[in-house]
Amino acid sequence: MSERTRRRKGRRGHAHGPPAIEQPPFRLHRRCVAPTRVVSDDELEAVHEASLAILRDVGIDVLLPDARARLEAAGCTVSISDDRVRFDPEMVVDFVASAPAEFTLHARNPGHTVRIGGDNVVFSAVASPPNVSDAAGGRRTGNLEDFQNLVRLSQHLNAVQVHAGYPVEPADVHASVRHLHAIAGLCKLSDKAVNAYSLGADRNRDALEILRIAHQLADDEIDGHTIVYSVINTSSPLRLDEPMCTGIIEFSSRNQAVVVTPFTLAGAMAPVTIAGAVAQQNAEALAGICLAQVVRRGAPVLYGGFTSNVDMKSGSPAFGTPEFMQAAMLGGQLARRYGIPYRSSNVNAANAVDAQAGYESVFSLWGAIMGGANLVFHGAGWLEGGLRASYEKMVLDADLINMVATWLQPLVVDDATLAVETIGEVGPGGHFFGVQHTQDRYRDAFYTPMVSDWRNFESWHEAGSPTADTKTAALASQLLAEYRQPAIDEAVLEEIDAFVERRVAEGGVATDF
Repeated sequence: MSERTRRRKGRRGHAHGPPAIEQPPFRLHRRCVAPTRVVSDDELEAVHEASLAILRDVGIDVLLPDARARLEAAGCTVSISDDRVRFDPEMVVDFVASAPAEFTLHARNPGHTVRIGGDNVVFSAVASPPNVSDAAGGRRTGNLEDFQNLVRLSQHLNAVQVHAGYPVEPADVHASVRHLHAIAGLCKLSDKAVNAYSLGADRNRDALEILRIAHQLADDEIDGHTIVYSVINTSSPLRLDEPMCTGIIEFSSRNQAVVVTPFTLAGAMAPVTIAGAVAQQNAEALAGICLAQVVRRGAPVLYGGFTSNVDMKSGSPAFGTPEFMQAAMLGGQLARRYGIPYRSSNVNAANAVDAQAGYESVFSLWGAIMGGANLVFHGAGWLEGGLRASYEKMVLDADLINMVATWLQPLVVDDATLAVETIGEVGPGGHFFGVQHTQDRYRDAFYTPMVSDWRNFESWHEAGSPTADTKTAALASQLLAEYRQPAIDEAVLEEIDAFVERRVAEGGVATDF
């Protein structure tokens, strides 16, 4: 079905109620312009060398004994008095070079499978906020009902290509079994690719088993299909804790993807200068990537950049800042230097779906896209510095993503698009509304936004003066009403449910962390 046919079909909508909300179809994006270079080649090498010096001379605290033993066997120096691991620069360069430049992340629905790396650009939903909000219910603690609704919204919004963990933490489900219900819910309510948290080996294995069932793979087929990815956050400064090391070992050993992402805030957990903060970010990222390749050479990894700054008046994290953009672009240059897929984020520190939320997200998106990000994490729904998932912000961000996606399309310059004959046909003082060239293209000539309102003041005022917050609230409700659960075989559902019920009966997992 062509994009034009899909859009016409969308206008017809259901037999009852308003027409279906018009969206561009689910599509794969490729960057058609070169990413921005924010430093010279010499300066980039200086950051690289500084990172290797940090790894060699200062080292990283690696808190998992198994991880320390693996790194020592690969050539690292491990302190006998503490958990410090120092990395030989040549060893780091060797192992990092073995990471693949691209890989395929498989979705339950092959039509939603994505390619990570190269010039591919993939957008995820929001991940991990403890709170949630919508216009009707206000701000509240995350819960299973909102988790499920946000999964439904992420599934229905074509701008969202992959999930990024839990769109909100379902805190009303006990932590020992939360991962079972959450991963099963993602597989049932959506057919897009899934992220699983790295919070202990048992959780990793449970998630992989549920996804194995959903994909209908034999256990010995998992290693040939990357069906899950996991974010590995270093504990900045310069620490890899036990759950993160375990996640790298469990997932990399099965050829599943890890996104090694230091969370470095300049002025707090990293030097106050962007160059220093990114040098530390780079050292931590290289350490995690190195461990993944020690576990299994060629296992898929992403270089994650998440360096921003703090508000020096309050100490609060700031996002969508010029400094965030600089760090995102410099991180992208480093990832390209190593030939590794790059993750950045769409983030903001706004407390409401307001102008601040919009302009900080645009800054973040632009930094990610021009920084060469292959995976834009938290693409839709992030609010309040990551403390809240917002229904309305998810809709607003979907519009922003669709605008960026349209911008990513190659600009075609040929005889038909130059339209010299049409310009001659109209001539001085005419207009182009009625000419055939416009009539042939008017329906799909420009991106049609969901949220932006291009009416004049009088017609906008007559329609009730809708603003972004009120319009996104209405759109979110309608999108949820339009949601249809994707097809899944009844036998697969039964197998997933049986596994979850068995693991719940066994008590799930320990909740030490």
